[in-house]
Amino acid sequence: MIDTANERLAQRLALAVPALLLGGAYVAQYGFGLYPCEMCWWQRWPHFAALALALLSFLAPSRRLLVTLAGFAIIVSGLIGLFHAGVEYHWWDGITSCSAMLSDEGGSALEQIMNTPLVRCDEAAWRFLGISLAGFNFLISTAAGVVILRLLGKKPS
Repeated sequence: MIDTANERLAQRLALAVPALLLGGAYVAQYGFGLYPCEMCWWQRWPHFAALALALLSFLAPSRRLLVTLAGFAIIVSGLIGLFHAGVEYHWWDGITSCSAMLSDEGGSALEQIMNTPLVRCDEAAWRFLGISLAGFNFLISTAAGVVILRLLGKKPS
């Protein structure tokens, strides 16, 4: 049961961080045309899991365990972001080929394939202050996950 103020804050962070990062990813994708590569999707999956775990923590009796698992899932997304950023900065090779997303608009399959943008995993689609979206995911997710776990580890005062 979540009883202390630190645990309630950890629970809210475990819900807010993946929701905001996924929301930002979808705004970038659909609002600004920054289509995700395969490794971008890899970073989203742990956030989906963390979001589900955090939502369940508001309903289930094993709240602390669910928030802890959500915190670890957020850290996993951050570590995948670190790997992806390293591929974008050419610090190491990636393990995937580039990917492309077909649109769900009408038309022939061949026409969609020909008009779908190729999204490379080793090229950052956008950077701010020299940091790619994968780099920001690493920084934000890792920090948030560590904060969540530290809040859960604090003794009640």
